[in-house]
This record gives sequence, structure tokens and C-alpha cells, in this order.
Amino acid sequence: MFGPDDFAAAENVSRETLARLKAYVGLLSDWNARHNLVSEGSMADVWRRHVWDSAQLAPLIPPSASTLADLGAGAGFPGMVLALLFEGRVKVTLFEATNKKCAFLREVAGRLGLEVDIRNERMETAEDRKFDVVTARACAPLSKLLDYAQHFSGKNTVCLFLKGENAEAELTEASKFWRMKVVRHASRTHDNSVILEINQFKVVKPKVCR
Repeated sequence: MFGPDDFAAAENVSRETLARLKAYVGLLSDWNARHNLVSEGSMADVWRRHVWDSAQLAPLIPPSASTLADLGAGAGFPGMVLALLFEGRVKVTLFEATNKKCAFLREVAGRLGLEVDIRNERMETAEDRKFDVVTARACAPLSKLLDYAQHFSGKNTVCLFLKGENAEAELTEASKFWRMKVVRHASRTHDNSVILEINQFKVVKPKVCR
């Protein structure tokens, strides 16, 4: 089983960072038993399926980035993990519509003394803001995700989206409505998953409402 020591070796994190991630996982385990924040089955492999899956985005974040928005943050993957890894370097904003998940995120931030901006609001109604990096994981199909991301993106924004085995189908569908530059990065944690690095995207065909 992939555990915290395996994660530390894979990502070369400090002992202090690893200790804080362990505290985060401990809080998640406690809250999940009562609030079902992530699937119970995934907790048995939490360090690979959630922590490492999130942390693998770190090398793709530009060194010049100072702001990051995580869309549909859920229990904090990938946004909270990245906030811990880039503490003091990147200001992270977590967008999450579900009250109990925001309560959990605030508990984590408070316990760890971590400065993150937790926004309990829907992405489609949030005020437009520009971030250097936009991330998302298990949030929405790509075409819809780009609808959300455009409100938080400038011309130099890098979007990093964790996608599963349907990534190519989602790209095909999204290309009907969006022009975009895409780089595919193989996932280090799931054989059938991919990281989509997207920038300079814009609408090319309006959607038809049905």
C-alpha cells in the first residue's frame, strides 16, 4: 500500500510538510466518517488516490505563479495540498459550493495555520477574477469546466485539470466549442488518467440551449 513515506520519497517533501499533510489526512479521516467528504473506499489508499494525485500538479505550476484558484475544491484536492506545498509562495483560493465541505476546509486551514481563501459560492456566480493558475479535479466535463475557468483566467493563465479515462472524449466534445492549446501529461498515480494543461482558450461556437 502506498503510504506517507512512499509519498515523501516520490515528491521529496520536507519532514515538516509531511507532518502537516499527515495532520490533514487525519482530519479528513475523522470528518469523512461523519460527513462523507470523499468515497469511503478511497480512504484506504488516500495517499496515492488523493494526496499524491494532487501533488503531481506541483511541477507544472510556473515558477512565476503567485495566485491559484481551485474550482470545486471538495475536500481540498488538489487545492489544499498545493497550498501546503507552495505555502508562502502561491496564494490559493478554494471555490466550493457545499457548506459542509467549506466547514472542513476552514477546519484544516485553522488547525494547520494555513492562509487560504475559502469561497463558499458557486463558480458560475462568483465574481470574475484573474489567477495565474486554475486547477480542478473531478469537477465537471471539460467543456463545462472551461465555462467556469474563463471567469478566472487571463491571457497567461495556465489551467491544470486532472482527468480520467474519458479525457479524450471530453477533449473532442470541448473542441466543438473552444479553441485551446492543450498539453497532455501522463498521470503518475492512475494508469488511465491524464493531466490536461490548457491555456489561451476561447469560445469558437456558442452552445445551443435545449
